[in-house]
Amino acid sequence: MTQSEISKSSSKKRNPEAVKADILRVATEEFATSGFAGARVNLIAEKTETSKRMLYYYFGDKERLYIQVLENAYRDIRLGEQELRLASLEPKEALKTLIAFTFDHQRANPAFIKLVMIENIHEGRHLLAKDAFEQVNAPAIQRLTEIYQAGVASGDFRSGLNVVELHWFISSMCFFNNSNRSTFSAAFGTEIFSDAGQERLRTEVEELICRYVSA
Repeated sequence: MTQSEISKSSSKKRNPEAVKADILRVATEEFATSGFAGARVNLIAEKTETSKRMLYYYFGDKERLYIQVLENAYRDIRLGEQELRLASLEPKEALKTLIAFTFDHQRANPAFIKLVMIENIHEGRHLLAKDAFEQVNAPAIQRLTEIYQAGVASGDFRSGLNVVELHWFISSMCFFNNSNRSTFSAAFGTEIFSDAGQERLRTEVEELICRYVSA
């Protein structure tokens, strides 16, 4: 592919990095809406005013584009956690801040929830052999380990807890809040998903986890 083909769009020239970012943005919505099997590369190319050939030039094939979408979705969370600067906070406040961020981020990003659900339907086969995926998510455990160890040292948290399990508890409650929203609402009503209900639930999740780790 020539450089002119890379930079050409229907109406203007664009920076290649901007083109890639646009493809990932549109692909995220397409995979989240239609799943891996149902997503159409032609539609992604059309919506980004690129060609299918250009899309494959940047990402290789549909599967690699899908994997990149998944990695980016997790990378966004990890970058958001990094920006919290949790090391500057007292352990309990740092833990509550991390929980609140996780709760709010997942609520604000339904595409992420759908992507994770879709990949779990595929039993994680697109990610199991990806070292890059582990590297993207390693900071989550490192960050939580630092908070937990600081809390144990200060006497705020009890010793002997497994940090991966602690991460699981936080993730599961925040994830369920969004993944099961439709069926939960159908069974029990929508009040818990109002703004007031969500604020209350977020606080309760913070308190539940903090009581679990407290000395």
